[in-house]
Amino acid sequence: MAPTQELVTAALATVIDPEIRRPITDLGMVKSVDISPEGAVRVGVYLTVAGCPMKDTIRRDVTNAVAGVEGVTGVELELDVMSTEQRKALQTKLRGNRGPEKEIPFNQPGSLTRVFAIASGKGGVGKSSVTVNLAAAMAADGLKVGIVDADIYGHSIPRMLGAKELPTKVEDMIMPPVAHDIKVISVGMFKPEGNSAVVWRGPMLDRALHQFLADVYWGDLDILLLDLPPGTGDIAISVAQRLPGAEILVVTTPQMAAAEVAERAGSIAAQTHQQIAGVIENMAWLPCPHCDEHIPVFGEGGGQTVADALTRTLGARVPLLGQVPLDMRLREGGDAGKPLVLTDPDAPAAAELRQIAGRLSKRSSSIKGLQLGLAPSGR
Repeated sequence: MAPTQELVTAALATVIDPEIRRPITDLGMVKSVDISPEGAVRVGVYLTVAGCPMKDTIRRDVTNAVAGVEGVTGVELELDVMSTEQRKALQTKLRGNRGPEKEIPFNQPGSLTRVFAIASGKGGVGKSSVTVNLAAAMAADGLKVGIVDADIYGHSIPRMLGAKELPTKVEDMIMPPVAHDIKVISVGMFKPEGNSAVVWRGPMLDRALHQFLADVYWGDLDILLLDLPPGTGDIAISVAQRLPGAEILVVTTPQMAAAEVAERAGSIAAQTHQQIAGVIENMAWLPCPHCDEHIPVFGEGGGQTVADALTRTLGARVPLLGQVPLDMRLREGGDAGKPLVLTDPDAPAAAELRQIAGRLSKRSSSIKGLQLGLAPSGR
């Protein structure tokens, strides 16, 4: 017996667009479904743009889904491209039927996305490695996570995540690539010159940040992480202006020289009125390969020193969230695009990063300021 239209449509509803992360049936991507009496199914699917980088993935997933329906004897897939009107309609739908206005969704009253800006006083403390592994740990726990590589001059997140696909543009909306179930955007994805330097002044940096936040389709994220450049320059100020609700995570090493600079990076919160979620001490020690002792390669106590100093400066407790030990595999995973928390979750460094990710993601969100839709009964 040939399959029914309802069964084939239900199978297509299980196919998730790899960029938008929603069923293709919800996105108007199913053009047609024709079923022969012998059970051969011909499916037409719209791609958002010509030359869609994920068309092979869509072809595979649609074919597999339909082939699994009882009674299907063969699957033929025809790919087409959305018209300008269809893309505009999709853009409006994805933005909640608010039209194409370029607003930052994380600033809207109903947004439940927690935004963490990950900062450091100086480079070389492993801030990007921490960012990637926190994101991977959160995504592995089932959260919807995104990363903005806001370190414009020193962007490295795509390599560390193994994100090789390029963003797709739908009208004036950008679909970010996905790696390890994490949506990611970086200026490195838009440079035609490969590994050339970015030479921009402050206004251009601010504009790039706004585009990453407003033009990119992030969907309903639970967590957004921003990997900031070291120090307290233009991007840090722009983040405070563009995302006033963002919480700051300060990354340091135990070394006192690094801790002093990290304290300055965190103290910007006193001027921008942002909350500091905590301090992470990276490269805290080297586990001895022959015994259970910790070798303090970069000294001791820097993370706690920063947390205590920021507590005094801000008048509110700033916790030391964790101490991540040195592990060559953390660096190797970054070079290979395979976060350590995924490849070896029980490694000491990975276990500590997963513990920190759990502390950050499990804090309950406040309902202060949200419209609850309640009305008086009239009595």
